[in-house]
Amino acid sequence: MSEKLQKVLARSGLGSRREMEAVIDAGRVSVDGSIATLGDRIEEGVEVRVDGRIIDIQKVEDTICRVLAYHKSEGEICSRNDPEGRETVFDRLPRLQHGRWIAVGRLDINTSGLLLFTTDGELANRLMHPSFEVEREYAVRVFGDVDDEVIRNLRTGVELEDGRAAFTTVKRQGGEGINQWYSVTLSEGRNREVRRMWESQGMQVSRLIRVRYGLIPLPKGLPRSGWQEMPLDQVNYLRKLVQLNKEENTIIKVEDRVRSTQRIRKSVRKHRSRTQSQAAKRRRLK
Repeated sequence: MSEKLQKVLARSGLGSRREMEAVIDAGRVSVDGSIATLGDRIEEGVEVRVDGRIIDIQKVEDTICRVLAYHKSEGEICSRNDPEGRETVFDRLPRLQHGRWIAVGRLDINTSGLLLFTTDGELANRLMHPSFEVEREYAVRVFGDVDDEVIRNLRTGVELEDGRAAFTTVKRQGGEGINQWYSVTLSEGRNREVRRMWESQGMQVSRLIRVRYGLIPLPKGLPRSGWQEMPLDQVNYLRKLVQLNKEENTIIKVEDRVRSTQRIRKSVRKHRSRTQSQAAKRRRLK
């Protein structure tokens, strides 16, 4: 049976299906020596190259859908490489023998909290697609005088440069003076959307933390820049959300369902120490 080329590449962990469509459209993919085009379908046994590199095509039955919950820190960027040498969310992830980790959406450099990664490009593509309306929850600290009219505007909808946007819920969570915390939810992930919505009402967001994706919360005790492999039931919850078949396998052993918090913290400290030393070295060289 043949499959769409972009779907096969996404399953092999090279990126989301949307990203693979762009790679194919740019003429960077060849099949048996011929440049591929969008819409091409391939069968088993063909040689596929991306940027001249032979790709190890993963069969459906040989792949395991893995998902990580990652606690992003402020200051980390959601890119694989940064010319300025800043820390990226990919620096700390476990190495893979096949494919690569795909971020499910992005958080801006000043936003912290829950970020998901998966090895399944199709899962990532569907979770990011607005048609599935996966709810996200954020804790927001706002500087400004927030009255009932502001809350009403944010719930009924405000005009942004890329279209109308509205929070599903806005709940006060306390605070001191004009620094107040709010819990907000929405079902899309446009660039800096939460910040821009508050700014449209003349408010300044001083802290922004994603605390939930769907029904998956930021794991308690997970340190900043730490990751945790998600168990099979949570993986399948995400797959069901976007109408994908259940995953039957997991790499998590019964006796080691959750990585030791102490081990995670030790690993994070080691990584931060190494990163700080490298940054100091770069400053001395300048």
